[in-house]
Amino acid sequence: MDHSQHHEHGHEHGQGHDKHAGHDPEMFRRKFWLSLALTVPVVLTSEMVMDWFGYTLDFPGVDLVGPVLGSVIFFYGGWPFLVGGVREVRDRAPGMMLLISMAITVAYAASILTALGAFDLDFWWELAALVTIMLLGHWQEMKAIGQAQGALSALAALLPDEAELVTGERVPTTSLKQGDVVLVRSGGRVPADGRIVEGAAELDESMITGESRPVPRQPGDRVVAGTVATDSAIRVRVDAVGDDTALAGIQRLVAQAQASAGRAQVLADRFAAMLFYIATATGVVTFAAWWVTGDLGEAVVRTVTVLVIACPHALGLAIPLVIALSTAVSARAGILVKDRLALERMRTVDAVLFDKTGTLTKGAHKVTGVAGGPDVLRLAAGVEADSEHPWPRPSSRRRKTPLPRPTSAR
Repeated sequence: MDHSQHHEHGHEHGQGHDKHAGHDPEMFRRKFWLSLALTVPVVLTSEMVMDWFGYTLDFPGVDLVGPVLGSVIFFYGGWPFLVGGVREVRDRAPGMMLLISMAITVAYAASILTALGAFDLDFWWELAALVTIMLLGHWQEMKAIGQAQGALSALAALLPDEAELVTGERVPTTSLKQGDVVLVRSGGRVPADGRIVEGAAELDESMITGESRPVPRQPGDRVVAGTVATDSAIRVRVDAVGDDTALAGIQRLVAQAQASAGRAQVLADRFAAMLFYIATATGVVTFAAWWVTGDLGEAVVRTVTVLVIACPHALGLAIPLVIALSTAVSARAGILVKDRLALERMRTVDAVLFDKTGTLTKGAHKVTGVAGGPDVLRLAAGVEADSEHPWPRPSSRRRKTPLPRPTSAR
């Protein structure tokens, strides 16, 4: 698989991850900041907010701030949720996107009719705040998914674009077949899994084993695609290409980690589906109950209120933020999580077992003990003063007398 194929694979996978209208974090970022900028004047000019805080804003066109800016927020910022809601209806799988789209659509319709004088409902600031909050949450979620897809791109970059056959011909890595013999020069990457047929070299297999120390490989030994011949050229007979390579298997693990959902996310999705039916049924009952009493206007007001407040703002924001945070923290720590459910269960872990000492290597030299008297330590430190050796130099704050600088060392 070449780099473009890996990219397309990751993109297709991302499209299947959920039913969002888009999977570009930059798109959600732009929509969030613009919607936030438009939400501020909508909130400040809302009669309800002015009553709460006891201030008044009165200027020409103040009544148009909500309808004009609110319409822009609804169609520009709310469009991904509207498209996602339509998809969930088409797939007969109601969830968070349908809840959000239902809430903002009802709020927008009621507010527009109020602006035209049909009702006494003003949900402009609620509509704007809801869209802005949900854009923030989904921006973070898309960013987390993008970071995970970046891991796939990094793995794809380990493969060379071209391979050199022993005949001297250079061919694309994707065109290699089982049985081909390729030449891997010193410092080059192995293009496909196979066995060495000629030559010996030390291979950097850290991308597979995590160990930075090169491993000696000789004729007959198996080598893995993406590893590096550090010191000598070798000839490798290819026995696995494409999806059959070990690197492709690692990519599949990363893809599974992206697609896996934690228990909290699964519960949130189930709750959103149930909440849609509950909110819809409650809205119908509310409308019927108030209509029976003979107050059609109040029936509409109460129904709209029920449908708008049924959208779980906190649920739609908290779950994506938690996913983004856990993914980012794990990535910075160099942890590949195969299943998010396992990540959630880590809070119950009391002991951790490591399968190799290399995992515990800190990468920082440290003196743990000194054999000899104080004079030996002083002489060694004096010799080390101008050396590049990673001997930890004594702090100047601890020196009471200058260290001797011997003219020679034996």
